[in-house]
Amino acid sequence: VERSRGLGDVYKRQMCFVPLTRHPRLLPMTARQIIMDLVFLDKPLTLEECQQLFRSHNDEAYSVALERMQRLSILMVRDETYMYMNEVFRRGIIGAMTGSGDVSSFGKLCELSPENIVSTEFLDGYARAQWETILYFMVGSEQTTAPRKTVLFLLQRTGLMQRDATDNDSLNITSLGFQFLLQDVNSQLWALLLHYLSMAEERNMDLVEVLAFFFTVGGLEVGRAYETRGFSQTQIQTLEELGDYGLVYRPTKTAKYFFPTRLASTLTSTASPMLSRLNDQEEQGYLILETNYRVYAYTANLLRIAILNLFVTLKSRLPNLVIGQLTRHSVKSALKKGITADQIIAYLTHHAHPQMYKNEPLLPITVSDQIRLWEREQNRVTAVTGTLRTHTNSRQSIY
Repeated sequence: VERSRGLGDVYKRQMCFVPLTRHPRLLPMTARQIIMDLVFLDKPLTLEECQQLFRSHNDEAYSVALERMQRLSILMVRDETYMYMNEVFRRGIIGAMTGSGDVSSFGKLCELSPENIVSTEFLDGYARAQWETILYFMVGSEQTTAPRKTVLFLLQRTGLMQRDATDNDSLNITSLGFQFLLQDVNSQLWALLLHYLSMAEERNMDLVEVLAFFFTVGGLEVGRAYETRGFSQTQIQTLEELGDYGLVYRPTKTAKYFFPTRLASTLTSTASPMLSRLNDQEEQGYLILETNYRVYAYTANLLRIAILNLFVTLKSRLPNLVIGQLTRHSVKSALKKGITADQIIAYLTHHAHPQMYKNEPLLPITVSDQIRLWEREQNRVTAVTGTLRTHTNSRQSIY
């Protein structure tokens, strides 16, 4: 729907990526219903008529949907009396439903021989492996290889990682990167892709083509093969780099086809990807913190264990339990990487085991206060640049 170059030029002029949410499947259900009821009307409706049509069921849902669509310029209000739909958006919706426009907007299916077809299970595993490679690298896990240079460059530009002060060849996670790890997969993916878009012109890539390609990939069917024939150089480059994040699978760089993964479907949908359900078998809360600074983590997820290892000294590990200790050395090691005391406390609070909610307060005060005191030790002395003058003949020469 949003693949017309006209809308792409609007995005380019505004240089704001919030309008990406103008894709219909990213809108609330009430907003989608309003769009479907208004799209074929020949004349605008009055505000009173709109309220009679939509507001009777759920006033709050109607107000939220209306405000979001007005903010995204999908719906307009004229003279505080009439409401009408953005004409460019309306034509795009009608074109998508009636099948008009460019038939290749939703990709060209490719017929493959049976030996070249891959299963959805393989695509899910590939997407998970590619995405977790990035996350494991951020937490400094030695169980994975480093991502490609384009991914590392993006992680630096976004401020999620930075060069080590002592070793210029290694990267360390930053405070922003630690906050990034606490987000869901959809938020993490869009955070990276928005920065990817912001660097498009700097890399001599057509911003409109990159943006249109995101929507194209997001609307493709998982498990089907699509041709690369007709792609521009910018789109081919984008396709190769999206494979580094697990959004598409392309057997080789010279292959004339590719497969979208389930992770790509989240670009134009609010549905949670399979990656968000990796921990469904575990409870949301899995951490128990005692007053003696001992931490019990009821988890077998390697990524969670790697995140804990950033600020906890791990002592022992069982099949579904990890035992560690909050120490001065482990917390200060995290502080040196840019992780703040409040972020550590927030992580322990957010993932607290249900058994911890019987305590008041949730975390032991002695532990949370000590974490903040260790952080204050870092800020007790501040270094500033100074000048030392020696071998002066008189006091006056000093001044």
